[in-house]
Amino acid sequence: MSHEDARYSSAAYNSTIGIQAETVHDSTIYFVHPDASPQEKYRVGVRLLEDGVPSRAREMITDAIVHGYDGTEVRFHWVLAMVSARTYHDLSTEEVQRLRYTSGLVRTYVDDEWKEALRVTFDLLAVVSTTGSETGPVLKELHDLPLLQYDAILRHLDLMLTGRLKDDLWAETHGRARAERFGNDRARRVWAYFAPAPIGARAVPPRPSTAAAARASLPVRAVLFVVSSSLLWVLALIADPARAIVELPVALGAGLTAARFGVRWWGREPRPGLTPGPRVPHPRDPTSAEDGFTKRVRHSFDHYFSVRRPSGFTSDAWLAHTVQIRSSLAIETADLYRESRIGVERVEWLIRYLAEDARSRHNNGTLLDQHRQNRTPGRTKVLTVAALAVLVGTALAAFGTVVSGADQPRPLWAFLAVLGAAWSGQATASGWLEVRREEHRLARETQEYSEQLTARQIAHQSWKSFLDNARPSELEMETWLTCDKTSFVDEALQHHRLTWRDLITHTILVAPGPSYKRGRVRGGPWRYSHYVFRLFLFTQDGIREISSEFDFSDATRRNEQRSNYRFDALTSVQVTENADIGYDLELVLTNGPTRKIRVKDADAHQLAPTEDSREIAEINLSAAGSTHTFRLLEGIAADGKSWIERHGPDNLTPFQVVG
Repeated sequence: MSHEDARYSSAAYNSTIGIQAETVHDSTIYFVHPDASPQEKYRVGVRLLEDGVPSRAREMITDAIVHGYDGTEVRFHWVLAMVSARTYHDLSTEEVQRLRYTSGLVRTYVDDEWKEALRVTFDLLAVVSTTGSETGPVLKELHDLPLLQYDAILRHLDLMLTGRLKDDLWAETHGRARAERFGNDRARRVWAYFAPAPIGARAVPPRPSTAAAARASLPVRAVLFVVSSSLLWVLALIADPARAIVELPVALGAGLTAARFGVRWWGREPRPGLTPGPRVPHPRDPTSAEDGFTKRVRHSFDHYFSVRRPSGFTSDAWLAHTVQIRSSLAIETADLYRESRIGVERVEWLIRYLAEDARSRHNNGTLLDQHRQNRTPGRTKVLTVAALAVLVGTALAAFGTVVSGADQPRPLWAFLAVLGAAWSGQATASGWLEVRREEHRLARETQEYSEQLTARQIAHQSWKSFLDNARPSELEMETWLTCDKTSFVDEALQHHRLTWRDLITHTILVAPGPSYKRGRVRGGPWRYSHYVFRLFLFTQDGIREISSEFDFSDATRRNEQRSNYRFDALTSVQVTENADIGYDLELVLTNGPTRKIRVKDADAHQLAPTEDSREIAEINLSAAGSTHTFRLLEGIAADGKSWIERHGPDNLTPFQVVG
């Protein structure tokens, strides 16, 4: 599949956003029925937590606990949901009290690996919130946990862990991120997450039959032909029975022969002046200009025909050889899907299939089969013309028989009979052939429709299954993103020669890149093909800001920028929300221009009826790390360094484990 990204040159600062494509996967992994059991709510809550949506995970797991589903595993995940993507200062007084209450319940639970993990988590919170605490014992307890619980604690307490404790764990954290960053065939599968869902298969249905009028007039014309022909042969029998008896069988044989072979010729081929062309469901004025959708469909056909060509053909030669076929298919495809108001990306599976089908038919010699099927063999044409000639000759001979040996009135009646038979015969034959032609056309088009639709449905299902198998899960996408952020932070620390002991705190803002594709599942956050990572490192000397654009498919970076400024240089922070645009963060520095940072785009038009716009916005802001970033930057803009000093690791209210 071709992935053409329109890349725009821009810096990481003041970048403009351009959506190339977006898709919402019709998944129900986050759907919870109103009457769902507490176990089901807990299961969905854990999945939300693993997939990077801790705000909703807190709601789900809390609801499960309230309705009686409790235990060490449930409480462990509830605690992780409470602290995930948050610092200790982000917790409200009520939340700290709820955590302390839960720490007192640990001793009441049955001993198992989840109880031990829960106890270690609370010990870590106590060490983090207490200045000068000894970290050795709790680190040993942490390392003694099973890998599943150990990894979960490190991931979700990332912002909680600071200073010396973070330094002791960082090498292992970064090592795991480096090992998992390109796991599960990331580079070859990420594109499938942003691939739009292929629209269903369609084919042009057969045109309605137009034979009704011709069929209605057939009886009258046929009766007139029979009467006229009978009158002519009766007069001939009266005039000369011997000759008439010979002429009658010859005429009947010639007529039957002409009817048998004529229907194979005129009854199947289009009427003179009409050539088979593309059948379109919504015919348009041929003089009207093509719309944008049709032009994009034509461009896509040109692209796929040029890359899916038979061996021995250059792209230009194959395009020239198939110009009429491509034009017909492009018109057909554009008219089939125009009224769906979709992008051409959703129908590219069909265009690709038709290009491959044309190549296959060329290879087996059937590319122009349809036109050959409409050709009538020469033998059929010769027999038809000969039979008609014999029929006309025999009719004239019968007329001569009547004239040569008849009374005066008989030639007049014979002449009228010949005229009547000629006119009604031609009219009857024309109407009958029109009916047979329409019946044959309708049968042929019905068969073609059924075959085309079946083949396209198979191709559609094949492509859909391929996408479903290749598309990364939410957990894989979140894991890769977390690894990218970890690697980015590690490189920034090394560049500035900082350790976690040197930092007061840090925050990372993940925003969409300058041009991107985006996708999400129902109820989940947007994920982007291109990101801008913006890291803020807060030290005693000020703020170090590092930003870089990321290509998510291969984790390559570009347009990296760094800046340093004092706490008092940040004079204003403003968050603006526009339902039609999204969220913007504006930073005003005393020594530079105002910087506008796009945090997220609007998504109201992409919401399902069951989704709440405010809830989805909060999920996306939380996933971007904006909640924590906004709080830090707004506090510093208001109070300067004093805010950091009041909220630094040395000024935390110690977390006291109950029991």
